[in-house]
Amino acid sequence: MKEMSTEELQIADRARKYKQEALTNLHQFIDEKLLQESYRNLNKESSPGVDGKTWHNYNQESQIRIPELLVEFKGGKYRAPSIRRVYIPKGKTGTRPLGIPTIEDKILQESVRRVLTPIYEEDFKSFSYGFRSGYSAHQAIEYMFKEVSFKGLHYIIDADIKNYFGSINHGILREFLDRRVKDGVIRKMVDKWLKAGILEDKQLSYPTEGTPQGGLISPLLSNVYLHYVLDEWFSEEIQPLLTGKSFIVRYADDFVLGFEKASDAARVMEVLPKRFGKYKLELHPDKTKIVNLNSKRGEGNRSFDFLGFTHYLGKSRKGKAILKRKTSSKKLSVATNKIQDWLKHNRHRNLNELMPELNVKLRCHYNYYGITFNSKGIISYYEQVKRSLHKWLNRRGGKPVWNWDRFNILIKEWRPLLTPKIYHSYLSAKPI
Repeated sequence: MKEMSTEELQIADRARKYKQEALTNLHQFIDEKLLQESYRNLNKESSPGVDGKTWHNYNQESQIRIPELLVEFKGGKYRAPSIRRVYIPKGKTGTRPLGIPTIEDKILQESVRRVLTPIYEEDFKSFSYGFRSGYSAHQAIEYMFKEVSFKGLHYIIDADIKNYFGSINHGILREFLDRRVKDGVIRKMVDKWLKAGILEDKQLSYPTEGTPQGGLISPLLSNVYLHYVLDEWFSEEIQPLLTGKSFIVRYADDFVLGFEKASDAARVMEVLPKRFGKYKLELHPDKTKIVNLNSKRGEGNRSFDFLGFTHYLGKSRKGKAILKRKTSSKKLSVATNKIQDWLKHNRHRNLNELMPELNVKLRCHYNYYGITFNSKGIISYYEQVKRSLHKWLNRRGGKPVWNWDRFNILIKEWRPLLTPKIYHSYLSAKPI
């Protein structure tokens, strides 16, 4: 977990002291020093926004512009520039929108995020793992494993929110923010970001709902929204009414509810869509379902996907029912297709360059998917990568020179291909 600055500790202390109150005069913590730090912490290789400026371009004028930016922000004269929208691949054929702010806008968003985060870290629930320093997807999976395996919570609500980031209602979000933040300067700035135009194919539009994925302030705002819509509601209002044990685990907009009794799962399933509808969100009717992990083959859903893994009930070495996991078929297919495409377009390169880069990609995959119970999943990925590498090396032009025996010498002795292993990188790994 990143160490908090003196200013962040002061904000956290105020948030703890005034737990049920909205805080004011927070913009005083945003100064030139914080803006400079926020700028230095940005991804130096990130794509430029609508102004075309990269991190390195902005560096040439940062000493002049950052003091001016601070004056504009505190005087309410800063205008949030439009966000450049691009689409990145999702799955085999799908895409998802990504908003790219300007470097200057990122500096301000990061600074405001750093001021607001200590407040909400005092409020967020321990079962919320996404977009939080010191929390990871592996921790969420481990928490869920313990709840299901050791407490016998085998009835699962596997939920899916339709277009969550694009559906956040601005009016409701403002009401939620009112509960903890009433600093006029910061709230006015957040409003400007919510209303900022979106530039797509040279067409400018102005959103009335949603937070653009890609903005540095958006993850925090999206967490705040679901904190009130789901986390507080379920843990403080619903769980006390249930007859058996239950749990909730959430990572960003992905969440799972678990129950000891089928009747509790059915009761919550009935009210869940109504709860989300009240806050202008919609659960996908075909993808939101109750899973009985004890179901026999052919009797209904007996597994569910969460954070890139398919989770199912298996037996421990002592014969006890525990929650096991494997790489989901969808994620394995996507990962395999991506590496095959990369090999196809890089097969011409010298092996001294190709193999180290390929091993970096393999290590990233193992680092996330190489966790307990998933050895078969990462071995399957390795084998498919190996076959694809053999195929494309023999299509470099000319007569194929890599028969299977010679190829195996290459990947085991001459230029070793990284073999799979179980990593336990709970904090560093992120869902792929």
